Amino acid sequence: MALSDHFREFRARLLRCLLAALVVFIVSIFFFSDVAAIVYGPYEQALDALPEGTSFASSSGPGGGIMIYLKLCGFTALVATAPFWLYQIWAFLLPGLYARERKMTRVFVVIAGPLFLSGVALGYFTLPKALEILIGLNPEGVTNIQDYGEYLQFFTRTLLVFGLAFNIPVFVVLLNIAGVVSGKALGEHRPWIVIGTFVFAAVATPSADPFTMTFMAVPMVLLFGISEVIARFNDRRRAARKPYAGLSPDQLSPL
Repeated sequence: MALSDHFREFRARLLRCLLAALVVFIVSIFFFSDVAAIVYGPYEQALDALPEGTSFASSSGPGGGIMIYLKLCGFTALVATAPFWLYQIWAFLLPGLYARERKMTRVFVVIAGPLFLSGVALGYFTLPKALEILIGLNPEGVTNIQDYGEYLQFFTRTLLVFGLAFNIPVFVVLLNIAGVVSGKALGEHRPWIVIGTFVFAAVATPSADPFTMTFMAVPMVLLFGISEVIARFNDRRRAARKPYAGLSPDQLSPL
């Protein structure tokens, strides 16, 4: 396939993603009240455990109201269409794989969407605790006024980080299928992967408490463990099919 054909395919898949997001965006406008209640839910739960001295500003500036609509509906479209645009990303890379590898990737593409949504759900579950800790650091006698735009940015960043983090092990397996990463290499670097996962969770989570970090890091470590098992199985299957593929150019095969 020529380079211009690759660009045309990329443009076509990008337009499909934008069209799907636009459709969901328009639909979410009609259900804005329900979506706004879902977004406001973690903040309400956090306030129940906090003393007085915290208030909420709906918007700031003349265009604050319309920006809330745009941001909230845009985030809804991004999350709702996640399985579709994740599939489009991998479908663009699919022609570079062999037929047998394409069959295996279909399974992981199906898993990627639910994993992303599971990460978003877990982020939503831990968000009230993070808000409670962050707002609880407010000095005594000082009123904490939350701007809705800033809260929405905090909300979307947290959920997107959780969702994308849950898909990292899936892409590790896909890299193994493509021959970039081996299961043996994952096993050799397992301690560093675990440490790196907890460091990533500590940096990515918005609050400084260990609970939110652990809620993200532990499932990621488990998913990395599953991805290592799958990678080792795939390496053994590949070695059985091509027993001399791992020889260096200076080695002689028994043949």
